[in-house]
Amino acid sequence: MIDVARQAVRTALKHVLWFCAYGALGVVLALLVVFVLYLEGRPDLDAWHKAELDEEFTAGSRVSNFEEYLALEDRLFAQLDERVYDRTGPAGDDRVNRYKRGSLSDPQRWTPDWNRSFELPVAAPRASVLLLHGLSDSPYSLRALGERLHAQGAHVLGLRIPGHGTAPSGLVTVRWQDMAAAVRLAVTHLAERNPGRPLHVVGYSNGAALAVHYALAALDDPALPRVDRLVLLSPEIGVAAAAALAVWQARLGYLLGLDKLAWNDILPEYDPFKYGSFAVNAGDVSHRLTTEIQRRLDRLEGAGALQGMPPMLAFTSAVDATVLPVALVQNLYNRLPPGGHELVVYDINRVAGIEHLLTWSPQEMVAALQLEAGQRFALSFVTNVHPGTRSVHERRWGSREAPPRETPLGLEWPADVYSLSHVALPFPPGDPLYGGRPESPSPGVSLGDIARRGERGVLAISPAAMLRLRWNPFYDYQERRVLEFLALDGPEGDR
Repeated sequence: MIDVARQAVRTALKHVLWFCAYGALGVVLALLVVFVLYLEGRPDLDAWHKAELDEEFTAGSRVSNFEEYLALEDRLFAQLDERVYDRTGPAGDDRVNRYKRGSLSDPQRWTPDWNRSFELPVAAPRASVLLLHGLSDSPYSLRALGERLHAQGAHVLGLRIPGHGTAPSGLVTVRWQDMAAAVRLAVTHLAERNPGRPLHVVGYSNGAALAVHYALAALDDPALPRVDRLVLLSPEIGVAAAAALAVWQARLGYLLGLDKLAWNDILPEYDPFKYGSFAVNAGDVSHRLTTEIQRRLDRLEGAGALQGMPPMLAFTSAVDATVLPVALVQNLYNRLPPGGHELVVYDINRVAGIEHLLTWSPQEMVAALQLEAGQRFALSFVTNVHPGTRSVHERRWGSREAPPRETPLGLEWPADVYSLSHVALPFPPGDPLYGGRPESPSPGVSLGDIARRGERGVLAISPAAMLRLRWNPFYDYQERRVLEFLALDGPEGDR
């Protein structure tokens, strides 16, 4: 009798477990259907999302030098005209679409077209500098710094990284290996043009990750030209774990024949030098590149070879919605032996009184960094002199034993700014496109201060995009630090 009862209980439990399993599967499938329907309900894809530009450089392209890279780039932009601009027609009433000729966002309004690679040579260069822009960006993002470095005697090359500067569709298929291969071509070009001269790389966001990756690869491969110094702005060294899972969204879309699932964002293209729409693959590229950096660090650290890593100077905001600022320290700086490395952190505006409104506090990161200050790297904070003033100073820890050195900067937080953003660091206040205080009129749109008040849901540009700071109020300090670090400051560079 007892055995019969036990068997009945087992059978009942088995049925319950099967019921729960099928129920859970049904819930998952229902949520998946709702998710797919939501994604498919977004705006339709346009020519710039669908264009297949097969003249883009890849790691498998038969290109052996940078001159051939530029020739391929010429063919790519001719293809862009044919497959996008010729199909979209003139602007008409659509005055802020970069893919409509004659619109306020048409890149051709700017001279040169900063979506393309640019080179600023000098007769007798003091150094060579390669500029690497960020994900979904273009060479424009480091234009201002490049022009200043050139004025100080550097041969400057601003690389258009594969997948960029053309149409958002370029981000659907690009791989990090394609980007890394283009960087190798550009570094080799500068090394051959200016033998014996210092060779530096400046990288912004994903470009900073590519800069670090190249420096690590050069430690592995003696055939690659060595880099003397690295400058990193808003470095992408760690990204959210969700980036590793997002690629499955695109794979599901491929299986179902739903092209929209290849996109995280399908947004208006009102910026002449940055994509509004963002492909799922781009996030996957970030994840794979940062993972590859960690793999190389593991191997080189195990072999005791990281002593050869070039000195780095990095700038980051204490709050960053795009990358993980803490990962810059945990995954890179703390892993390197001492070697002239320095980290500069822009604190939040303490006089703004917004700490109680923040979704998370940067104080934990600040405290952790202060504990590390002066061990493997020097640390500088740009922060309010005291909580009652918008004036800022630099607090710098050069060694663990010495107290921080405080230096007034003669700069202050704008009254309506509570922090920097990931995208703000490379742009001076006077930038005609992104600056809040343009020094010259923009030939087209001006995006530095476009916040407007009114009813919600009526503007094509999202409130989040309008409120995000696009320029750096401390850019002059940052530029000075970069010039000093690269030994390109002083009257010797005036030309």
